[in-house]
Amino acid sequence: MNTPATTLPADPLADQPVQRIERWGTQFVLLGTAHVSRASVEAVRAMLEREAFDAVAIELCESRVHGMRDPDALGRMDLFQVIRQGKAGMVAASLALASFQRRLAERFGIEPGAEMKAAMTGADSRGLPLWLIDRDVGATLKRAWRGVGLRERFAILGSLGASLFEDDAVAETEIEKLKQGDLLQDAFREFARDSAPLYHSLIEERDAYMAARLQQEARYAPAVRRVLVVIGAGHLQGLAGRLSGDDVDPDATVAELQRIPPAARWPRWLAVGLVLAVFALIAFAFHRNTALGTAALRDWIVFTGGFAALGAVLAGGHPLSVLAAFVSAPLKPFRPGVPSGAFAGMAEVLARRPRVADFEALKHQLAHWTGWWRNRVARTLLVFMLVNLGTIVGEYLAGYHILKAVL
Repeated sequence: MNTPATTLPADPLADQPVQRIERWGTQFVLLGTAHVSRASVEAVRAMLEREAFDAVAIELCESRVHGMRDPDALGRMDLFQVIRQGKAGMVAASLALASFQRRLAERFGIEPGAEMKAAMTGADSRGLPLWLIDRDVGATLKRAWRGVGLRERFAILGSLGASLFEDDAVAETEIEKLKQGDLLQDAFREFARDSAPLYHSLIEERDAYMAARLQQEARYAPAVRRVLVVIGAGHLQGLAGRLSGDDVDPDATVAELQRIPPAARWPRWLAVGLVLAVFALIAFAFHRNTALGTAALRDWIVFTGGFAALGAVLAGGHPLSVLAAFVSAPLKPFRPGVPSGAFAGMAEVLARRPRVADFEALKHQLAHWTGWWRNRVARTLLVFMLVNLGTIVGEYLAGYHILKAVL
């Protein structure tokens, strides 16, 4: 792979965004970084070499650090459990975000999150405590998803999809402009600008969370007097403002910002209402005459099963997955809470059980959008999502067609 030549400044800390905040008897040295920048890696190393610190804090959560330190952990993922527990969509979203970051990083020959790894390595080599201050990415995505309306949810899905097709022709000078943002904000950058709830969940809440975590750590480690805080530069001003602001109860703040709001009930009631209305129409059609009722029932089966099967086909699913989608979609009213995509996804796992090599290649293959169809793990998640989408489309089209026929 050819990567553009880059001339790093003689002084790695030249023009790097740094702020120093004194609070609770501790000096916090905030270093803003770009998540895929060689300059940021050198800045982290230079800061650790030039100044003495008692601890290092990084913008990562435990799950992301575990993934960095144990890259084989992905290979131990149980796809059956992921689908059964309803986590397939969240795993797919996380993979889409990771592929977006990796695609940017691989253009310039640098590992995603290399500046965080440099901070971790520097802390370990110096025997310094490592503070993980970011909120779990799953909690952030769930709070963002549940904190916005229907239109914004479609925009989130569209942004995730668009991130798979980002133009590869990006100069490294543009990568440095990522210092204006954050990985999650970058993936949703166009929409986050116009959506106060989304920006609040992705950026402002995490500023508050990280400030509270720093206060927690400082309180329980009174001997720590200087802390290097390595964060995405999009959080620099917000975090500095939080650290300089009024005191808050850090335990209460962390607990509140980790809480996952209950899912809105209206989407489920809307789906249930649609199905009940369609079956009421089918019953009415049978009441009028058997032929009309039979035709209505046939339309329900053909539209829901057909579009679910089409979703499996578009995902590159195995014929068994296509059959499972076609059979399970029309029966959705008799198994509330279990999506058609779950049956199709499990059939895909049975028919094309992912190999160890698929898990190992996952992060590399998803650097390009075609990898979602070439990798068995990603394709299973794709089957799950597209079958569910096809089922929903089929339900609406079936309802419209039956209503038109009955009236």
